[in-house]
Amino acid sequence: MKIARMVAAIFLAIVAISAAIPSLWTAKSYEEQFRSDPDAAPSTRFPLGTDGLGRDRVARLLHGTRVSLALAPAAALLTCLAAALIGGAAGFAGGGIERLMLASVDLFLSLPWLFLLLLVRALLPLNTSPLVSASVTFLMLGLLGWPAAARVVNAAVRGLRESDFALQARASGCTTWKLFWRHFVPNLAPVLLAQFWIAVPVFILAEATLGMLGLGISEPLPSWGSLLRDLEGTDLRSQPWVAAPAALLAAVVGCLHLILPREDYSV
Repeated sequence: MKIARMVAAIFLAIVAISAAIPSLWTAKSYEEQFRSDPDAAPSTRFPLGTDGLGRDRVARLLHGTRVSLALAPAAALLTCLAAALIGGAAGFAGGGIERLMLASVDLFLSLPWLFLLLLVRALLPLNTSPLVSASVTFLMLGLLGWPAAARVVNAAVRGLRESDFALQARASGCTTWKLFWRHFVPNLAPVLLAQFWIAVPVFILAEATLGMLGLGISEPLPSWGSLLRDLEGTDLRSQPWVAAPAALLAAVVGCLHLILPREDYSV
């Protein structure tokens, strides 16, 4: 398992470096159109061919990967911060405040967040710039993904609050804030790290789903979701290279799950 995790980490590092510096693989722009070569087959000039508008698939794949690998962790970080704030405050306060906050979390969990995401994204103007649409998409993912993580954080804080070392610290005169910052926060770090790594592939797949539905990042900026739309109506037996984004997406998500912390922080 250690070897598999090491291989997964190396593969993710190679993908991240390639996405961060796409010029290592191609000098073409993701939006440059070669009108004389639409739907071209792979060649030395276009290793993965071109799409219907004559755009180089390698350039679009690398830039789409950069979008997902940059913004999905940012959305996951936002989710973890919200979960730590809400779930941690509820668990630390206890009593009626905790019950009220957990009821709010349960109410939020009961909402069909995917449909809310689709609704909000569909309400954006059609002429929304690509950068704005990308930022809004992942911002909404981050703001909608915190309740489940908040539940996990709340359970962890509640366990720490009732632990022997917390009772002993209080008995020895440790103040509430000192107990929180010196004992609770270090013990919560592994929990939040696990939630972060769980959220990253979830948000990558969520954006891919939105993109396939035409509600993801606006053109011409590519994303894995918009690239997967090219699979519609494509005969993969004659054009297998079109499935390269799907293969890379599956490999990245699989590697992310391989390097997840092995501890169980579920409730």
